[in-house]
Amino acid sequence: MTCPICNRETDPKLRPFCSKRCADIDLAKWLSGSYAIPAAPEEQADDEQWDAPEKPH
Repeated sequence: MTCPICNRETDPKLRPFCSKRCADIDLAKWLSGSYAIPAAPEEQADDEQWDAPEKPH
């Protein structure tokens, strides 16, 4: 198996990554929103039904 970030051979301790650096790069992509799980159209429609809370005047 190869590392999904750099394609080097994986380290069994850090699987599926080859190093802590590659694991941290992957985590940063998740936290920044670079990776996203697509939602089904019906899930998106449910989100639109909720009104945004009103801001205090």
